[in-house]
Amino acid sequence: MSDINTLVIDPLREFAKDSIRLVKKCTKPDRKEFVKISIATGTGMVVMGFVGFFVKLIHIPINQIIVGGQ
Repeated sequence: MSDINTLVIDPLREFAKDSIRLVKKCTKPDRKEFVKISIATGTGMVVMGFVGFFVKLIHIPINQIIVGGQ
């Protein structure tokens, strides 16, 4: 029983204590912080969209050359 306690129960108890401490420290972002995070996230999405679009745009002609146009 002692082995089960040290291998299973103690790590779970420690994890629960750490999780509760983290949740208590978390705060809701204010409006300025929320806007900043939203702009950064939106910018990242737009940049990734353009990267994907240009990769696809370049891939289509190269694929047609390799495979052969029909």
